[in-house]
Amino acid sequence: MNPKLFIYHQTQAFTSVASCTCYDEPKPLRVAASAAEPLEYPCEETTLNRTHRRARFSSIVFLLLFVLAVSPARPQTAAGKPSSGAGKAVADPVLLDLAGYKQMIAKYHGKPLVVNFWATWCEPCRDEYPMLVELAKQFAPQGVVVVGVSMDDDSDMNLVRHFLARNHPGFPNYRQKPGIDVDAFYPGVNPDWHGTMPQTVFYARDGHIAGSFTGTRPRPVFEQAFHMILDTH
Repeated sequence: MNPKLFIYHQTQAFTSVASCTCYDEPKPLRVAASAAEPLEYPCEETTLNRTHRRARFSSIVFLLLFVLAVSPARPQTAAGKPSSGAGKAVADPVLLDLAGYKQMIAKYHGKPLVVNFWATWCEPCRDEYPMLVELAKQFAPQGVVVVGVSMDDDSDMNLVRHFLARNHPGFPNYRQKPGIDVDAFYPGVNPDWHGTMPQTVFYARDGHIAGSFTGTRPRPVFEQAFHMILDTH
């Protein structure tokens, strides 16, 4: 990893003084030499200053009322309804068991497919996921499909929603159906998978497994695998 270069900027320190402002001219406040000597306020208000101040205040109030009178009224929206630019809530991932998983794989037959198994409690999964989001966008024009499968439990659904809303995957995400036999699910998905996360499976166009990653990999290795399934028929 290249070392980071830190540039330090020397700043000039300024000493602030206590002051009172008389209109536009700030003047310092002279501190009494002794407790018996009263403080001197150099911008003490006079009758003339008070008259000028009231005249300016009246002018400002008149100007504000004029601006409010000529400004067009903004259309009101129904309370509680989001604006048209507000983001939509993320839909909960569809539950699937092993049979549902195989149906999902068959749905994408004829296309290069990448399936990533992740969970919010898996730190390497969380670190890897944003990269997969970028790779999905990078290879989508070439026809590669990316699908995510969460291995979180029902109790983690708030974390799942927050995770998806933060990452904006742009590809479908499913979730393992709670209560299924995971010892049968893992090898049913990939005979080489024994539950270690993250797990990424690469499918060729004909639906067979062309490769898989147990654990995370650097981005260049992922890109090579994406190109591999593009070239496999």
